[in-house]
Parts: sequence; C-alpha cells; structure tokens
Amino acid sequence: MADDEKRPQQNGHHFLLVAVGIQSHINPALVLVHRLSRLGVDAPVHATLSVPITTYRRMFPSPAAAAIEETATTDGVVSYVPYSDGADDGSWPKDADDRALRRLASSESLSAIVAGFAARGRPVTCMMCTVVSLPVFDVARQHNIPVAIYWIQPATLLAINYHYFHGYNELIASHATDPTYEVCLPGLSRPLRIGNFPSFLIDISGSERVKAFIEVFQELFEYTDQWRPKVLVNTFDELEVSVIGEMKKHLDVFTVGPMVGSSTEARIHLFKHDNVDEKRYMEWLQAQLEKSVVYVSFGSVTKNSKRQMDEIIGGLQQSGRPYLLVVRKDGLEDDDGSHHSLEDTQSQGMVVEWCDQLEVLSHSAVGCFVSHCGWNSTIEAVVSGVPVIGVPNMFDQPTNIYLIEEEWEIGVRVERNSDGVVTGIELARCIELVMGEGPKAMTIRERSKVLKEIAQASANIGGYAEKNLHDFVKTIQVNDAFCTDGTMSKSIKP
Repeated sequence: MADDEKRPQQNGHHFLLVAVGIQSHINPALVLVHRLSRLGVDAPVHATLSVPITTYRRMFPSPAAAAIEETATTDGVVSYVPYSDGADDGSWPKDADDRALRRLASSESLSAIVAGFAARGRPVTCMMCTVVSLPVFDVARQHNIPVAIYWIQPATLLAINYHYFHGYNELIASHATDPTYEVCLPGLSRPLRIGNFPSFLIDISGSERVKAFIEVFQELFEYTDQWRPKVLVNTFDELEVSVIGEMKKHLDVFTVGPMVGSSTEARIHLFKHDNVDEKRYMEWLQAQLEKSVVYVSFGSVTKNSKRQMDEIIGGLQQSGRPYLLVVRKDGLEDDDGSHHSLEDTQSQGMVVEWCDQLEVLSHSAVGCFVSHCGWNSTIEAVVSGVPVIGVPNMFDQPTNIYLIEEEWEIGVRVERNSDGVVTGIELARCIELVMGEGPKAMTIRERSKVLKEIAQASANIGGYAEKNLHDFVKTIQVNDAFCTDGTMSKSIKP
C-alpha cells in the first residue's frame, strides 16, 4: 500500500471543519470538533475549526490571538484558524459578482490553510462544512481530500431542501403565496403546509439574499448527487425516525446529535459582553419556584420593533408569572430604525442583554421557553426538557415550530395578528396553554420529559451519537477523495 494510503491509520485523522461565521453555526461546529477530538478510532483524531477572520477576532479578541491570525491557535483540545473571504468585514455579499469574488477568495485562503497544515506534518484527511460553505468543495477537489457535510439543522429540513431540488420546486413555487396549501414529501409523516416551509424556499420577493440561498443550496445538492459525500446531521434517530430513514435512501447520513455543549469550554458566545453579571440572573432564578419562570429569547438575528416588544412585555405581565427576558442592545428598533432600550423596572421579571441560555434552560425554575425556534435553541430546549412557545420568523424556524407543535407535541405556536404582530393577549394565552393545568399542558410537559431522557441518552458518552460519530470516522478513507474527473472515487452502496 502506498504511503499516502496508510496516512489516516499511521498519523490519525485530521478533520478541518469550515463554519459560517454566525452564532447558529459556530456552537454546533465547536461541539462537533470537540467530540471528534476525543474519539481516537484506531489512531488519534485531530480537529481544527476554521471561521472567517471577523468571527475569529470576536472569538479570540486578545492581541496575542490577533498577532497569530495566519497560524492556528488552540484551546488544548481543538485548533482554530481563520480564513479570509476577501471582504473580512462580516457583511453579506451584495450581488452575484460579489458572491463569486468572495468564493474565490475563501477558496484561496482555505487552500493555503490546507497546504500549510501539510507542510507542518499535520495533513488534513477530511474537510467538512456547515451546510453552505461551498468553497470547501472547491478546495477538497483541488487537494484530493475527502469531504463531508455537517447539516446543523434537523433532518426534516434536509429532506425538504433535498426534495425541493429533486422535483418538487415547481409545485412548491406555484403555491408559495398560499400558506395553507399542503405538500406531501417522501419521509414526512404528514403533509406539510406551505407556511411551514423554510422561508427562502417560498419567498417571492426576488431579493439578492433569497437568490443567493437558492443558488447555494441548488449547487450543494448537485454536489451531493455527483459526489455522494457523507452527511452528519445534528439530530437523533428517535426524534425524526421516518424522515431519517427516507434520507438514508438518498444520502450517506450519520445522525450525531444532539450537538449541545456540555460545558462552557465547548461553547462560544459571540454576543456576550464583558460587563454581563451572570451571578445576578442566576441568583434571581434560584429565588423562583420550580418550573415557574417564562424564559424569553429570540436569538442572535431577530430584531423586534418597539410595538412588538411592548406587546411581549404586556403579555408576560398579564400572565402573572415571573419572566427572564433577553434583549440585546441592538435587538430593538423604533419605527424610524433607531434603537431603544428597556428598563428593568418590573419586580415580576428581569430583563438582561445576554445570558448563558443552556445554563438557564437547565435550571429547575424555568417552566417554558418563548423562542424564535432556531434549531440550536430548539435542540437545547429538547435536551433540557423545557416546553416551547414558538415565535418563528424566517429560515428554518417555521419548520422547527411545526416539529415542536405537531410532530413532538412539546409546545405551541403563537398566532400573529393581521399586522404580523404577536399581541400580549395571544402570548398570555399561549403561556397559560403551556404552563397551566389543562390537559394540553400536561401532555406537553410529559412529552418534553420523555424527549429529554431520550436526547440525553443519545448524547451521553457511549450513546448513539458517539457511536455514529465513531462509525463516520472509521469510514473516512483516502480513497473517498476526489478523482481527477471531479467525482468521488468511492460512492455509497444503494
């Protein structure tokens, strides 16, 4: 056997995971590289996380880290290295030309990183990307390295996107303005209403961002059809058993979730401020009754108008329950686009700019989670056994609340009024529906408890998530790499 064919067995694997530089990608990526690093299947497993330069500077703001941006730094377990997209300002591409330039710059930067690792005797044996980091495919093909996709959303989203680009796009597009129209997709246990599809698949605005999403996902699934890369999904089998079984007919799927950090070392908080008083809100939680607190947070992207936030606070006060409300300083907008602040003047609740969400959800005082339903927040709620009140806005959130409410029965979705606003009356109604003593509340709490136990069993050392990750690592071979004709040299068996 040639020397390069023996490389993974002799020196161990080195996984290079390239993540989009936003909070929703960073934390599941960080958990994955940590879990890869602790495996050691027949040989050591090394993992490196690469993020855009702007994100790297926020993750490691010290002058020492800034001084070594061209090389990898480490936390003692995982290595970190920044890459450049050519703009390096954290902005979204303006148009197709800008996207092409940034893709080329990202590919060149990542190629240099791969070459640098090889020169230092730590060759990359597998490249990975969080869903949409397409330059990874360019670089993997250039260096003849196996590639895998880390799907950080639920398997249901993988199925929806896959089938959209495999024969269902015209049907979905033709009914995009009818949120009640139902589409039957393979693997889903029931028809899916258009209103529960990911937002960019039914967006008819023609905006540059929507065009970019469609183009990226279309190319992604063209890659999967041609090269059949392995796909790691941040879910567990019992959560989406039917759809996972269906997708394994089309893709080489490994369920490795729930990818939720078990310690502060395995999480990064891009929006945490130095002056955050964590002791204050934790002491406040400690003083509350068990399962009495309404925890409210809308993630790292959503901005609420003053009118909307007034309605939310009104609903929380109307509920009569203690609440912990998280509102970033830049997360509120007045009608003129300027920002306004909230004063914590209500003895009933506490308003903070940031909190450690997993720590809060794990606290016995928390009884429900009012959430935008991003997948990280959703899976953290599942792991913590906390019922959800969903206020979805965009991207995967409409699908996630469908899963929460209809598939798993661990929460409810608020209904917006004709102006798209969640009224205080509606929020208070949903809080009572989830935290009250009615039969629906009892079902939701019991289902949340059951899924928590299953999720924790999967995530434990030696659980199914670790087993599947072991299986994934053992299947990565040099002959999984790209051939000179651009195809994968080894495809999965049907």
